[in-house]
Amino acid sequence: AVLRPQVALAVALDLRTFLRLRPGAEGRLSVSLPGVGVRRSWDTPGLRALRGRIAGKGRGKEPRGKQLDALREFAGIAAGASAPDSLATLAFLYMCLAISAKDVPSLDILVWSELPTGAGLGSSAAYAVCLAAALLMVCGAISCPLQEGESTARWTEEELTLINSWAFRGEQVIHGNPSGVDNAVGTWGGALRYQAGKITPLKRVPTLRILLTNTKVPRSTKVLVAGVKEKILKFPAIMNPVLDSIDAISQECQSVLEAMPANPSREHYPVLEEFFDINQHHLNVLGVGHPSLDRLCQVTASHSLHSKLTGAGGGGCGITLLPPDTSPLAVEAAKQDLCACGFECWETKIGAPGVTLHSCSSLSAQVLHALAQS
Repeated sequence: AVLRPQVALAVALDLRTFLRLRPGAEGRLSVSLPGVGVRRSWDTPGLRALRGRIAGKGRGKEPRGKQLDALREFAGIAAGASAPDSLATLAFLYMCLAISAKDVPSLDILVWSELPTGAGLGSSAAYAVCLAAALLMVCGAISCPLQEGESTARWTEEELTLINSWAFRGEQVIHGNPSGVDNAVGTWGGALRYQAGKITPLKRVPTLRILLTNTKVPRSTKVLVAGVKEKILKFPAIMNPVLDSIDAISQECQSVLEAMPANPSREHYPVLEEFFDINQHHLNVLGVGHPSLDRLCQVTASHSLHSKLTGAGGGGCGITLLPPDTSPLAVEAAKQDLCACGFECWETKIGAPGVTLHSCSSLSAQVLHALAQS
């Protein structure tokens, strides 16, 4: 639906990516990304010279091929390298040099995430959003909203728009031609409506408990998208009504989600569960299902829970709705059965806040420990 004129809904997961920023050794810019095995450091005079070299290589706001080639050469990244460590390093260098237009600051940056990488959950967008917010704050383009005594704070709408625009450019470095959905969800949080490139945040949405399951089956978004296009061209009279039904599900789901905060009712959950079931069947018809996802749905159905794939399909991840009256025993039993299939599970929430500035006191011991590993 995201690649066609149909409506899609995207929601923020309550699995967060954290960035810790400290003043660095004088004349050094350092980055540590333990999730993808990156630990790099550069001298700021060399980076200033690099920025002078790439400044004229292409006008406009989006990252250009010649600029990225110069950054790859500087960082020792092979042309065409697509491993997460290479792309994360490239995005880091691009954003540091493009955002800090006056000078390259001496900083020590560590990014650690609760999100698995490469699972279609927007981990690269969360990384780009964190980087954009931190670098814009350092160079004074946005404020430091955290007041003394506060545990968390968020930026103004205008500042969030600037964070989002830079995060999108970071996503362009990593993905080439992203939709912009993932970075928008990471910036604003909650839930968004996406249609034909237009992104609209939903005004009020409930926080819903879910199980997030990674089947660990690798998939190629490009191959899956090509397969769907081929099916639509081959059987337009059959496939277009399926896409129209997916569009209707998204729109009906939006109505239910927006009604829930004002009128909390258990009756909303069976409706959402039916939407999950119908949507999953439609996605199978489009050819983006996978036996691992069928297994996930069967396992959770045996515990009276409803699931669907999320992301590109073909493996990857699925989400399972956990209504408020779901017993802890049922959730635990479902998790055990899913793990027995070789899957990985997280109990989390959707509709979580977007990019946030945290005080140390607001962070859990696990997060503080992870951010101290540098």
